[in-house]
Amino acid sequence: MAFRSKFLWSKTCTDGNVWLFLQHKINVKGIMNGSDSQRLSQEDKRDQAPIGRILEQAQVVAQGVLESIQSVAGTTVCKGIQIVRLKDWAIGQNLWIEAASLGIYADRGSENEVYLSTEGNVVYKLNDFRYSDDNLTPFFDRIKAHNQYFPDCAYTLLGFAENKNGKVCAVLSQPYIISEREATEKEINNELQRLGFMPQIDGEYYSNKVHDIFDASPNNVLVGIDGNLYFIDTIIYKSDEKNLNIYKKQSPKFSKSSD
Repeated sequence: MAFRSKFLWSKTCTDGNVWLFLQHKINVKGIMNGSDSQRLSQEDKRDQAPIGRILEQAQVVAQGVLESIQSVAGTTVCKGIQIVRLKDWAIGQNLWIEAASLGIYADRGSENEVYLSTEGNVVYKLNDFRYSDDNLTPFFDRIKAHNQYFPDCAYTLLGFAENKNGKVCAVLSQPYIISEREATEKEINNELQRLGFMPQIDGEYYSNKVHDIFDASPNNVLVGIDGNLYFIDTIIYKSDEKNLNIYKKQSPKFSKSSD
């Protein structure tokens, strides 16, 4: 049975070649059929999401820089040094990736440059650490938290690369989600509350007092052909006033809503 597919970021994917490619490549039967379409609940699949050794090793590198800077200069401002060190480490570990090899360029978001694999079943994001402020260490915790709460669209860190603007980025892969439509705000609210997250500041973000979820807006949450919600592009921080302030400072959306 054929379904009309929707690319994770097709809402902004206006390039005709990309859209034709998507229509040609995506075959629902190969991704979701029979028992495979019976998605486990988010809770049942927690702790099964792929985090991978590269994520752990990269976090050790970033943490090492942070600790060195703290001991010498007494500050946590070390993002630039961490980026340089991670690039050197990635090159040495053969984890430096040429962005052009990832597939077809699809879109640019607030922090991600997005590519679709030539097989059409994986999305690659080049994350430029925009929401990491002056220290990259929380970025790796963000990935782990996303995978914990949303394992059906979990991230895997593959390495590092330069985006079209010449910035060093983390290369993340994520399963391609075939969707019927974007989720409504009500559906998002109900699902997050079911997962234990309560709306804050009139739904600007959601918190379970351990983590805060930002950007859970309709264009970042899809309703799959199985009827389940897929949170493909939210921003998750540990519940902390400092992290809330980082998001307020960096997010164009928050700035607009505050005007």
